[in-house]
Amino acid sequence: MKGENTMKDMSYLKTKPIAVLGGGAVGKTIAADSKLGGAEVRLFDLPDFAKKSLKGLKKTGILLDGIQRNRDGFERSGRAHLDLYTDNIAEAVKGAGIIVVACGSWGHEPIFKELIPHLEDGQVIMIFADNFGCLLLRKMMRDMKSDKKVIIGGWSSAPYGTRIESVNGFQFPHVGVKYRAITLRGAALPMSDTDAFLEAGKYLPAMDAVYQGDGPQKGETILDIDFANVNPVIHVPATVLGVSTMENWGVIFCGHDKTTYSMYSHGLCPSICEVQYKFYNEEIQLAEKIGVGIPKYKKDMFFSRRSVLTQEYMGLDENGNDNVVFPLDQPSTEGNTGPNSIHHRYMTEDVPIGCKIYHDLGVQYGVKTPIIDSMIVLSGAMHNKNFFEESRYNLEYLGIKDMSKEDLLDYLNNGVYNI
Repeated sequence: MKGENTMKDMSYLKTKPIAVLGGGAVGKTIAADSKLGGAEVRLFDLPDFAKKSLKGLKKTGILLDGIQRNRDGFERSGRAHLDLYTDNIAEAVKGAGIIVVACGSWGHEPIFKELIPHLEDGQVIMIFADNFGCLLLRKMMRDMKSDKKVIIGGWSSAPYGTRIESVNGFQFPHVGVKYRAITLRGAALPMSDTDAFLEAGKYLPAMDAVYQGDGPQKGETILDIDFANVNPVIHVPATVLGVSTMENWGVIFCGHDKTTYSMYSHGLCPSICEVQYKFYNEEIQLAEKIGVGIPKYKKDMFFSRRSVLTQEYMGLDENGNDNVVFPLDQPSTEGNTGPNSIHHRYMTEDVPIGCKIYHDLGVQYGVKTPIIDSMIVLSGAMHNKNFFEESRYNLEYLGIKDMSKEDLLDYLNNGVYNI
Protein backbone atom coordinates (compact mmCIF):
# COMPACT_ATOMS: atom_id res chain seq x y z
CA MET A 1 0.00 0.00 0.00
CA LYS A 2 1.41 3.39 -0.94
CA GLY A 3 1.56 6.14 1.65
CA GLU A 4 -1.19 8.53 0.67
CA ASN A 5 -1.45 10.42 3.94
CA THR A 6 0.97 13.29 3.38
CA MET A 7 -0.99 15.98 5.21
CA LYS A 8 0.70 17.54 8.19
CA ASP A 9 -2.26 19.47 9.59
CA MET A 10 -3.65 16.92 12.02
CA SER A 11 -5.78 19.34 14.02
CA TYR A 12 -8.92 17.40 13.15
CA LEU A 13 -7.79 14.92 15.82
CA LYS A 14 -8.28 17.48 18.58
CA THR A 15 -12.03 16.92 18.89
CA LYS A 16 -12.04 13.17 18.28
CA PRO A 17 -12.06 10.46 20.94
CA ILE A 18 -8.95 8.46 21.72
CA ALA A 19 -9.26 4.67 21.79
CA VAL A 20 -6.71 2.78 23.88
CA LEU A 21 -6.46 -0.93 23.12
CA GLY A 22 -4.95 -2.94 25.96
CA GLY A 23 -5.84 -3.00 29.65
CA GLY A 24 -2.39 -3.58 31.13
CA ALA A 25 -0.14 -1.09 32.89
CA VAL A 26 0.79 0.94 29.81
CA GLY A 27 -2.74 0.94 28.41
CA LYS A 28 -4.30 2.01 31.70
CA THR A 29 -1.67 4.71 32.21
CA ILE A 30 -2.01 6.16 28.71
CA ALA A 31 -5.80 6.14 29.06
CA ALA A 32 -5.82 7.78 32.49
CA ASP A 33 -3.15 10.32 31.56
CA SER A 34 -4.97 11.30 28.37
CA LYS A 35 -8.27 11.68 30.20
CA LEU A 36 -6.67 13.85 32.87
CA GLY A 37 -5.14 15.82 29.98
CA GLY A 38 -8.59 16.72 28.69
CA ALA A 39 -9.37 14.12 26.02
CA GLU A 40 -12.36 11.84 25.56
CA VAL A 41 -10.94 8.36 26.15
CA ARG A 42 -12.20 4.83 25.63
CA LEU A 43 -10.38 1.78 27.01
CA PHE A 44 -10.72 -1.61 25.33
CA ASP A 45 -9.41 -5.04 26.19
CA LEU A 46 -10.06 -8.41 24.58
CA PRO A 47 -12.97 -10.24 26.25
CA ASP A 48 -10.82 -12.95 27.84
CA PHE A 49 -8.69 -10.29 29.57
CA ALA A 50 -11.33 -7.61 30.14
CA LYS A 51 -13.07 -9.70 32.80
CA LYS A 52 -10.10 -8.95 35.03
CA SER A 53 -8.40 -5.90 33.56
CA LEU A 54 -11.53 -3.72 33.26
CA LYS A 55 -13.44 -5.09 36.25
CA GLY A 56 -14.82 -2.37 38.52
CA LEU A 57 -13.20 0.52 36.63
CA LYS A 58 -16.53 2.12 35.72
CA LYS A 59 -17.08 2.60 39.46
CA THR A 60 -13.56 3.42 40.63
CA GLY A 61 -11.85 5.02 37.65
CA ILE A 62 -8.07 4.71 37.41
CA LEU A 63 -5.80 6.41 39.95
CA LEU A 64 -2.55 7.68 38.40
CA ASP A 65 0.32 8.81 40.60
CA GLY A 66 3.94 7.95 41.32
CA ILE A 67 7.37 9.59 41.31
CA GLN A 68 7.12 10.39 37.58
CA ARG A 69 10.85 11.14 37.40
CA ASN A 70 11.89 13.35 34.49
CA ARG A 71 14.31 16.19 33.90
CA ASP A 72 11.59 18.81 33.50
CA GLY A 73 9.48 17.87 36.50
CA PHE A 74 6.43 17.19 34.33
CA GLU A 75 3.72 15.65 36.48
CA ARG A 76 0.06 14.76 36.06
CA SER A 77 -1.78 12.83 38.73
CA GLY A 78 -5.37 12.14 39.69
CA ARG A 79 -8.26 9.76 39.41
CA ALA A 80 -9.44 9.44 35.83
CA HIS A 81 -12.98 8.34 35.00
CA LEU A 82 -12.85 7.31 31.36
CA ASP A 83 -15.73 7.75 28.93
CA LEU A 84 -15.98 4.06 28.09
CA TYR A 85 -14.64 0.71 29.29
CA THR A 86 -15.44 -2.05 26.84
CA ASP A 87 -14.59 -5.42 25.35
CA ASN A 88 -16.38 -4.43 22.14
CA ILE A 89 -13.78 -3.06 19.76
CA ALA A 90 -16.35 -1.65 17.34
CA GLU A 91 -17.70 0.77 19.94
CA ALA A 92 -14.20 1.55 21.17
CA VAL A 93 -12.84 2.74 17.81
CA LYS A 94 -15.95 4.12 16.08
CA GLY A 95 -15.25 7.77 15.25
CA ALA A 96 -11.94 7.74 17.13
CA GLY A 97 -9.07 9.86 15.84
CA ILE A 98 -6.06 8.27 17.51
CA ILE A 99 -6.07 4.54 18.23
CA VAL A 100 -3.38 3.54 20.72
CA VAL A 101 -2.20 -0.07 20.75
CA ALA A 102 -0.69 -0.65 24.18
CA CYS A 103 -0.32 -4.34 24.91
CA GLY A 104 2.36 -6.99 24.97
CA SER A 105 3.48 -7.90 21.48
CA TRP A 106 1.92 -11.36 21.68
CA GLY A 107 -1.40 -9.50 21.86
CA HIS A 108 -0.86 -7.63 18.58
CA GLU A 109 -2.23 -10.30 16.28
CA PRO A 110 -5.55 -10.92 18.12
CA ILE A 111 -6.14 -7.20 18.60
CA PHE A 112 -5.31 -6.36 14.97
CA LYS A 113 -7.65 -9.11 13.79
CA GLU A 114 -10.49 -7.47 15.74
CA LEU A 115 -9.47 -3.92 14.80
CA ILE A 116 -9.00 -4.10 11.02
CA PRO A 117 -12.67 -4.55 10.02
CA HIS A 118 -13.59 -1.40 11.99
CA LEU A 119 -10.89 0.99 10.75
CA GLU A 120 -12.02 4.32 9.28
CA ASP A 121 -10.25 6.64 6.86
CA GLY A 122 -8.15 9.27 8.60
CA GLN A 123 -7.49 7.35 11.78
CA VAL A 124 -3.98 7.27 13.25
CA ILE A 125 -2.77 4.06 14.88
CA MET A 126 0.08 4.45 17.38
CA ILE A 127 1.81 1.33 18.70
CA PHE A 128 3.67 1.51 22.04
CA ALA A 129 6.27 0.01 21.71
CA ASP A 130 6.20 -0.94 18.05
CA ASN A 131 8.23 -4.16 18.29
CA PHE A 132 7.45 -4.99 14.63
CA GLY A 133 3.76 -4.21 15.15
CA CYS A 134 3.48 -1.90 12.14
CA LEU A 135 4.87 -4.54 9.81
CA LEU A 136 2.42 -7.10 11.18
CA LEU A 137 -0.58 -4.75 10.99
CA ARG A 138 0.13 -3.78 7.37
CA LYS A 139 0.51 -7.45 6.44
CA MET A 140 -2.75 -8.37 8.14
CA MET A 141 -4.51 -5.49 6.38
CA ARG A 142 -3.32 -6.87 3.04
CA ASP A 143 -4.41 -10.38 4.00
CA MET A 144 -7.84 -9.12 5.12
CA LYS A 145 -8.27 -6.94 2.00
CA SER A 146 -8.50 -3.69 3.96
CA ASP A 147 -7.76 -0.56 1.94
CA LYS A 148 -8.61 2.02 4.60
CA LYS A 149 -6.50 5.17 4.37
CA VAL A 150 -5.02 5.18 7.84
CA ILE A 151 -1.68 6.26 9.27
CA ILE A 152 0.16 3.49 11.08
CA GLY A 153 3.24 4.24 13.14
CA GLY A 154 5.17 3.06 16.14
CA TRP A 155 7.21 4.43 19.01
CA SER A 156 10.45 3.05 20.37
CA SER A 157 9.08 2.71 23.89
CA ALA A 158 6.13 3.53 26.11
CA PRO A 159 5.93 7.09 27.46
CA TYR A 160 6.48 5.78 30.99
CA GLY A 161 7.93 3.20 33.26
CA THR A 162 4.71 2.18 34.98
CA ARG A 163 3.28 -0.63 37.06
CA ILE A 164 -0.19 -1.68 38.21
CA GLU A 165 -0.37 -1.90 41.99
CA SER A 166 -1.11 -5.48 42.98
CA VAL A 167 -1.02 -7.69 46.06
CA ASN A 168 -0.87 -11.48 45.75
CA GLY A 169 -2.38 -11.38 42.29
CA PHE A 170 -5.11 -8.85 43.10
CA GLN A 171 -4.89 -5.77 40.90
CA PHE A 172 -5.89 -2.38 42.24
CA PRO A 173 -7.31 0.34 39.95
CA HIS A 174 -4.05 2.20 40.45
CA VAL A 175 -1.01 2.78 38.23
CA GLY A 176 2.25 4.13 39.61
CA VAL A 177 4.51 5.95 37.16
CA LYS A 178 8.20 5.61 37.93
CA TYR A 179 9.41 7.91 35.15
CA ARG A 180 8.09 9.89 32.16
CA ALA A 181 9.87 10.07 28.84
CA ILE A 182 10.82 13.51 27.54
CA THR A 183 11.78 12.11 24.14
CA LEU A 184 10.80 9.04 22.11
CA ARG A 185 11.72 7.87 18.64
CA GLY A 186 8.87 7.41 16.16
CA ALA A 187 8.17 6.64 12.51
CA ALA A 188 5.36 5.42 10.29
CA LEU A 189 4.97 2.62 7.78
CA PRO A 190 5.45 3.84 5.12
CA MET A 191 8.01 6.48 6.03
CA SER A 192 6.21 8.98 3.82
CA ASP A 193 3.52 9.20 6.54
CA THR A 194 5.99 9.97 9.32
CA ASP A 195 5.63 13.75 9.42
CA ALA A 196 1.86 13.39 9.79
CA PHE A 197 2.34 10.66 12.41
CA LEU A 198 4.67 12.81 14.52
CA GLU A 199 2.31 15.78 14.20
CA ALA A 200 -0.57 13.58 15.39
CA GLY A 201 1.32 12.81 18.58
CA LYS A 202 0.62 16.36 19.74
CA TYR A 203 -3.03 15.37 20.13
CA LEU A 204 -2.36 12.47 22.49
CA PRO A 205 -2.09 14.00 26.00
CA ALA A 206 -0.14 10.98 27.21
CA MET A 207 2.72 12.35 25.08
CA ASP A 208 2.68 15.84 26.59
CA ALA A 209 5.90 15.31 28.54
CA VAL A 210 7.60 14.34 25.27
CA TYR A 211 6.27 17.22 23.16
CA GLN A 212 6.91 19.74 25.95
CA GLY A 213 10.34 18.18 26.58
CA ASP A 214 12.97 17.44 23.96
CA GLY A 215 10.30 16.37 21.50
CA PRO A 216 10.00 13.24 19.38
CA GLN A 217 12.93 11.98 17.33
CA LYS A 218 12.17 11.11 13.72
CA GLY A 219 13.36 7.62 12.95
CA GLU A 220 14.60 6.46 9.55
CA THR A 221 11.85 3.94 8.70
CA ILE A 222 9.90 1.74 11.08
CA LEU A 223 12.82 -0.71 11.31
CA ASP A 224 14.79 2.12 12.91
CA ILE A 225 12.11 2.23 15.62
CA ASP A 226 12.38 -1.53 16.10
CA PHE A 227 16.14 -1.25 16.53
CA ALA A 228 15.52 1.68 18.88
CA ASN A 229 13.46 -0.50 21.21
CA VAL A 230 15.84 -0.79 24.16
CA ASN A 231 14.07 -3.77 25.71
CA PRO A 232 15.97 -6.61 23.98
CA VAL A 233 19.40 -5.06 24.37
CA ILE A 234 18.88 -4.14 28.04
CA HIS A 235 16.50 -6.79 29.34
CA VAL A 236 17.78 -9.95 27.72
CA PRO A 237 21.50 -9.98 28.64
CA ALA A 238 20.72 -8.67 32.14
CA THR A 239 18.05 -11.32 32.74
CA VAL A 240 19.86 -14.25 31.15
CA LEU A 241 23.27 -13.50 32.66
CA GLY A 242 21.83 -12.27 35.98
CA VAL A 243 19.49 -15.22 36.45
CA SER A 244 21.28 -16.57 39.53
CA THR A 245 20.82 -13.32 41.44
CA MET A 246 17.16 -13.17 40.40
CA GLU A 247 16.37 -16.76 41.38
CA ASN A 248 18.28 -16.50 44.66
CA TRP A 249 16.68 -13.18 45.64
CA GLY A 250 14.74 -13.84 48.86
CA VAL A 251 16.22 -17.37 49.03
CA ILE A 252 20.00 -17.27 49.47
CA PHE A 253 19.90 -13.47 49.61
CA CYS A 254 17.74 -13.61 52.73
CA GLY A 255 15.80 -10.70 54.14
CA HIS A 256 14.49 -9.63 50.74
CA ASP A 257 10.96 -9.87 49.42
CA LYS A 258 11.24 -11.71 46.09
CA THR A 259 9.03 -9.08 44.44
CA THR A 260 11.56 -6.34 45.22
CA TYR A 261 14.20 -7.73 42.87
CA SER A 262 15.22 -5.21 40.20
CA MET A 263 17.26 -6.21 37.17
CA TYR A 264 18.60 -2.65 37.08
CA SER A 265 19.37 -2.26 40.77
CA HIS A 266 20.61 -5.77 41.55
CA GLY A 267 21.46 -7.54 38.29
CA LEU A 268 23.61 -5.20 36.24
CA CYS A 269 27.40 -5.36 36.52
CA PRO A 270 30.32 -4.34 34.25
CA SER A 271 30.55 -7.74 32.52
CA ILE A 272 26.84 -7.82 31.67
CA CYS A 273 27.00 -4.22 30.43
CA GLU A 274 29.86 -5.22 28.13
CA VAL A 275 27.64 -7.92 26.61
CA GLN A 276 24.81 -5.39 26.19
CA TYR A 277 27.17 -3.08 24.32
CA LYS A 278 28.27 -5.88 21.99
CA PHE A 279 24.60 -6.82 21.44
CA TYR A 280 23.96 -3.19 20.45
CA ASN A 281 26.86 -3.25 18.00
CA GLU A 282 25.29 -6.22 16.24
CA GLU A 283 22.12 -4.14 15.90
CA ILE A 284 24.20 -1.34 14.36
CA GLN A 285 25.66 -3.78 11.81
CA LEU A 286 22.13 -4.94 10.89
CA ALA A 287 20.81 -1.39 10.49
CA GLU A 288 23.78 -0.30 8.39
CA LYS A 289 23.60 -3.37 6.14
CA ILE A 290 19.88 -2.89 5.52
CA GLY A 291 20.21 0.88 5.14
CA VAL A 292 17.98 2.12 7.95
CA GLY A 293 18.61 4.26 11.02
CA ILE A 294 19.36 3.38 14.62
CA PRO A 295 19.94 5.58 17.70
CA LYS A 296 23.57 6.31 18.50
CA TYR A 297 24.77 5.62 22.04
CA LYS A 298 28.22 6.10 23.50
CA LYS A 299 29.74 3.03 25.11
CA ASP A 300 29.86 4.67 28.55
CA MET A 301 26.06 5.02 28.50
CA PHE A 302 25.67 1.27 28.90
CA PHE A 303 27.71 1.25 32.12
CA SER A 304 25.06 2.76 34.35
CA ARG A 305 22.33 1.22 36.49
CA ARG A 306 19.70 2.66 34.15
CA SER A 307 21.70 1.86 31.01
CA VAL A 308 20.74 3.77 27.84
CA LEU A 309 17.21 4.26 29.16
CA THR A 310 18.31 7.27 31.23
CA GLN A 311 18.31 9.75 28.35
CA GLU A 312 14.65 9.00 27.56
CA TYR A 313 13.59 10.79 30.74
CA MET A 314 16.63 12.76 31.91
CA GLY A 315 18.06 13.98 28.58
CA LEU A 316 21.60 14.79 27.52
CA ASP A 317 23.96 17.63 28.37
CA GLU A 318 25.56 20.06 25.93
CA ASN A 319 28.29 17.51 25.17
CA GLY A 320 25.85 14.73 24.31
CA ASN A 321 26.42 12.85 27.56
CA ASP A 322 23.82 11.63 30.06
CA ASN A 323 22.65 14.36 32.41
CA VAL A 324 22.52 11.73 35.14
CA VAL A 325 24.66 8.61 35.58
CA PHE A 326 23.81 5.85 38.05
CA PRO A 327 27.23 4.28 38.80
CA LEU A 328 27.47 0.50 38.85
CA ASP A 329 29.52 0.56 42.08
CA GLN A 330 26.73 2.29 43.98
CA PRO A 331 23.27 1.02 44.98
CA SER A 332 20.22 2.55 43.32
CA THR A 333 16.46 2.36 43.82
CA GLU A 334 15.78 4.11 40.51
CA GLY A 335 15.02 0.99 38.48
CA ASN A 336 11.64 -0.67 38.11
CA THR A 337 11.21 -4.01 39.86
CA GLY A 338 11.32 -7.32 38.02
CA PRO A 339 11.71 -9.82 36.56
CA ASN A 340 10.87 -12.32 39.29
CA SER A 341 11.26 -15.45 37.18
CA ILE A 342 12.32 -16.56 33.71
CA HIS A 343 8.61 -16.64 32.82
CA HIS A 344 8.58 -12.87 32.40
CA ARG A 345 8.24 -10.73 29.30
CA TYR A 346 11.92 -9.77 29.59
CA MET A 347 12.49 -13.32 28.30
CA THR A 348 9.15 -14.56 26.95
CA GLU A 349 8.68 -11.52 24.70
CA ASP A 350 12.07 -9.93 24.19
CA VAL A 351 13.78 -13.18 23.17
CA PRO A 352 11.32 -14.96 20.81
CA ILE A 353 10.24 -11.66 19.24
CA GLY A 354 12.96 -9.01 19.45
CA CYS A 355 16.07 -11.20 19.44
CA LYS A 356 14.55 -13.71 17.04
CA ILE A 357 13.71 -11.10 14.37
CA TYR A 358 17.18 -9.57 14.69
CA HIS A 359 18.61 -13.04 14.05
CA ASP A 360 16.33 -13.59 11.04
CA LEU A 361 17.25 -10.21 9.55
CA GLY A 362 20.90 -11.14 9.96
CA VAL A 363 20.39 -14.42 8.12
CA GLN A 364 18.45 -12.75 5.29
CA TYR A 365 20.87 -9.87 4.78
CA GLY A 366 24.17 -11.56 5.61
CA VAL A 367 25.04 -10.20 9.07
CA LYS A 368 26.33 -12.52 11.77
CA THR A 369 24.76 -12.02 15.22
CA PRO A 370 26.64 -14.32 17.64
CA ILE A 371 25.84 -12.38 20.82
CA ILE A 372 22.14 -12.12 19.99
CA ASP A 373 22.08 -15.78 18.97
CA SER A 374 23.70 -16.82 22.26
CA MET A 375 20.93 -15.07 24.17
CA ILE A 376 18.33 -17.03 22.19
CA VAL A 377 20.14 -20.31 22.82
CA LEU A 378 20.57 -19.77 26.56
CA SER A 379 17.02 -18.50 27.06
CA GLY A 380 15.72 -21.48 25.14
CA ALA A 381 17.75 -23.86 27.30
CA MET A 382 16.22 -22.34 30.44
CA HIS A 383 12.72 -22.69 28.99
CA ASN A 384 13.33 -26.11 27.40
CA LYS A 385 12.42 -24.62 24.03
CA ASN A 386 14.07 -23.91 20.70
CA PHE A 387 13.04 -20.31 20.09
CA PHE A 388 14.63 -20.41 16.65
CA GLU A 389 12.02 -22.96 15.58
CA GLU A 390 9.08 -22.40 17.94
CA SER A 391 8.53 -18.64 17.76
CA ARG A 392 5.85 -17.65 15.26
CA TYR A 393 7.72 -14.38 14.82
CA ASN A 394 9.75 -14.66 11.63
CA LEU A 395 10.13 -12.59 8.47
CA GLU A 396 7.33 -14.44 6.71
CA TYR A 397 4.99 -13.62 9.62
CA LEU A 398 5.86 -9.95 9.14
CA GLY A 399 5.54 -10.10 5.34
CA ILE A 400 9.15 -9.36 4.44
CA LYS A 401 10.68 -12.80 3.88
CA ASP A 402 12.97 -13.08 0.83
CA MET A 403 12.73 -9.34 0.10
CA SER A 404 15.82 -7.87 -1.50
CA LYS A 405 17.26 -4.94 0.36
CA GLU A 406 16.05 -2.62 -2.40
CA ASP A 407 12.49 -3.94 -2.26
CA LEU A 408 12.46 -3.77 1.54
CA LEU A 409 13.57 -0.14 1.53
CA ASP A 410 10.97 0.74 -1.13
CA TYR A 411 8.32 -0.81 1.07
CA LEU A 412 9.54 0.84 4.30
CA ASN A 413 9.94 4.26 2.70
CA ASN A 414 7.21 4.43 0.08
CA GLY A 415 4.78 1.62 0.85
CA VAL A 416 5.49 -0.19 -2.43
CA TYR A 417 5.03 -3.89 -1.71
CA ASN A 418 6.73 -6.21 -4.20
CA ILE A 419 6.96 -9.84 -3.21
